[in-house]
Amino acid sequence: MGVNHFTFRKPRAISIIVVLILSLLLFGPFNTPKAHAAVANKTIVGYWHNFENGSGFIKLRDVSPKFDVINVSFAEPTAGVTNGAIGFTPFNYTDAEFKADVAYLQSQGKKVIISIGGANGQVQLASTAARDNFVSSVTAIIEKYGFDGLDVDFEGHSLYLNAGDSDFKNPTTPVIVNLITALRTINDHFGTDKFYLTMAPETFFVQLGYTFYGGSCISCDNRAGAYLPVIYATRDILDWLQVQNYNSGPITGLDDQYHNMGSADFHVAMADMLLTGFPVAKNPNSFFPALRPDQVLLGLPASPNAGGGFTSAAEVQKALDALVKGKQLSSYQMRGNASGYPNFRGLMTWSINWDKFNHFEFSDSHRAYLDALSPSVPDTQPPTAPTNVVVTAKSSTSVSLSWTASTDNVGVTGYTVTYGTNSVNVSGTNTAISGLTPNTSYQFTVTARDAAGNISTGTTINVTTDAGGGGNSQGWATNVSYKANDEVAYGGKTYICRQPHTSLPGWEPPNVPALWQVKQI
Repeated sequence: MGVNHFTFRKPRAISIIVVLILSLLLFGPFNTPKAHAAVANKTIVGYWHNFENGSGFIKLRDVSPKFDVINVSFAEPTAGVTNGAIGFTPFNYTDAEFKADVAYLQSQGKKVIISIGGANGQVQLASTAARDNFVSSVTAIIEKYGFDGLDVDFEGHSLYLNAGDSDFKNPTTPVIVNLITALRTINDHFGTDKFYLTMAPETFFVQLGYTFYGGSCISCDNRAGAYLPVIYATRDILDWLQVQNYNSGPITGLDDQYHNMGSADFHVAMADMLLTGFPVAKNPNSFFPALRPDQVLLGLPASPNAGGGFTSAAEVQKALDALVKGKQLSSYQMRGNASGYPNFRGLMTWSINWDKFNHFEFSDSHRAYLDALSPSVPDTQPPTAPTNVVVTAKSSTSVSLSWTASTDNVGVTGYTVTYGTNSVNVSGTNTAISGLTPNTSYQFTVTARDAAGNISTGTTINVTTDAGGGGNSQGWATNVSYKANDEVAYGGKTYICRQPHTSLPGWEPPNVPALWQVKQI
């Protein structure tokens, strides 16, 4: 997501009609969708800073709910550019806290993806050993923290093409070939229906390939268009491509005109190249086929501080009007489907942190625009069942329970605990139930619900209260109804309840001598 500056040569003319005919005759339909459902009809992806840079630190659970996908940025090389080993350490978090926040977002129907690279994280898989290190280390990171997928944000000199490597369909440069193999291996490990694969290249590595291709030109940068073989080789497992339409020089569109950042015509021209396809290096015999509309997002800075090429909300939505609704711009006419692409995926931004810094202008305005594009679909999918239901405390007349959060395609709104003919609704993942009979067996069933009223299947646990006279065999806990002479364990000591009360945070036995006294042994 860093700033790079490039010098481009003036393009030569080409017949776009020939391009379109070749696209249809030679390639036909591009590829079929992946097996798993989309995260949202119209998606907003945001990068979350795993560092502090002046935009302000945000806990994952405090990310604006307007984002559908949160790209954690970044995982980076741990042993140099060419070793392939990747590491990730949560910033300003313990591992346990970070995992809990990832799970929390997922329980709200969000996808949390680990992004590798960035401006300071160059990765060159020039050897099979580096490839294997990459696969094993990335797989371990995803499994450790429970990420939903991988975002490839290789920048700088991570990807390049060796001289003579001119066929993007059959690349020979090791850093390209090894990356393709690595991505497919990781995807196969997790399963296409569960794993999200996305990419966030700069325009230099994609759209510039229309004019120059690094493996087939002498005077141009050998990185020009270097993402094209990777995108082509993984197009069947690629969920979406979110090219960074910022920090770029002018780029030539399919109209053979330069387009400058920050305007609607730049975004339409860049997206049109992906939705229409184009001849690589203007060679009609080397045509890069179109991506599906649901595989394409516009990548944008969230504020002027976030990167060059900031585009106002009005200009972004003017671009979306052209791409989605077919309201053509006077400055650029789409070469693909002039009537628009209703299935166009949406927007990506650098970043969630800069969006908050800019008073949520990006997420608020564009969430409202995207939500208005199509009517809402009725939610008929229930949440997953709560798991790991356990007893955290109990007495002769009360039981405290906790469980692991359920997940839902939209979001979990609460839980119901049922026992006998009684039930209690709670918003969190724990509760204390009082008024029980001593020395009695109870069956507690926990279900989750969403805003549409869908109910999950239940998870059941059997519990028997302590036989009269009290005591708490599991230790002190909050939200438990204690009565006089109940005993609890806390901090390695046993305490006796001095007067009836329901425990609250901050009322730990050592803190409230009016309620608890140490039991003398």
